[in-house]
Amino acid sequence: MMTKADRYLVNDIQNILENGYMDENPRPKYEDGTPAHTISVNHVMRKYDLSKGEFPVCTLRPQAWKTGIREIFTIYQHPTNVLSEMRAQGVTWWDPWDIGDGTIGQRYGATVRRYDLIHNLIDDIKKDPYGRRKVVSLWQETDLRETPGLAPCAFLTMWNVRGEYLDMSMIQRSGDMLTASGAGGINEIQYAALLMMVACATGKDPGVFTHFVANEQIYDRHMDNAQELLRRAKTLSKSEEDTAANRGKAPLSEAGQSQHPVLILNREKGCSFEDITIADFEMKDYSPVKPQLTFELGI
Repeated sequence: MMTKADRYLVNDIQNILENGYMDENPRPKYEDGTPAHTISVNHVMRKYDLSKGEFPVCTLRPQAWKTGIREIFTIYQHPTNVLSEMRAQGVTWWDPWDIGDGTIGQRYGATVRRYDLIHNLIDDIKKDPYGRRKVVSLWQETDLRETPGLAPCAFLTMWNVRGEYLDMSMIQRSGDMLTASGAGGINEIQYAALLMMVACATGKDPGVFTHFVANEQIYDRHMDNAQELLRRAKTLSKSEEDTAANRGKAPLSEAGQSQHPVLILNREKGCSFEDITIADFEMKDYSPVKPQLTFELGI
């Protein structure tokens, strides 16, 4: 059964293929030194209501959701910029961004730690739930100028209490759609999990998660994979239509689609943010299409 994220992803791939523009003089390069060009669109937004089971996970290929959540631990829970400490938590994909001293520079977890961003957020939600200044920014000019390193991609979250629910929006300046930033990809999985963690720590239920990407792109060497994802989606849609026909029903509309799979955080409300572990998370009813796809990264 295609998820809401799967449907978003299909629409977003088609949008880039039909309306995207090619960049010029790209900064990233492939491992062989070739410039890593992209086709992009600007201003992509996706919205999920976690309270209604709309967890953002793509099923058109397997997602390394546990590693994605572990990366969130290295940024917000036990914040670090040290690659060996990231590897100790099971996160290895930052190795190509070593600035030469075994770190990724004064970025991500180092910024969260320096300004105590996550504890300030949790305290603010508890003390002034309806205040409208709950902004966590990883884009700190002092930090960016202090060392080299990749500027934060997912860099801003804004938090709002709505009765028993905690809502969060995440702003991303740039996104590699098929490897990380796209619908139901690692970035959405991990930030939805972060929303669940902060909600738990503040005695709230996770509510609406909205993801805005200022520039979302597909790399030129990922085009074959983009077409493969569209083929997989077409196969799944055909299977849904056939199942519905066999049952004598019309195909499910988006409004009536199943909301599975879902991520569960097995903790009581009011839990300690620092004590949450990957073992507390459970992904239910997740059966992604295989085999996995491989993507050559632009570094």
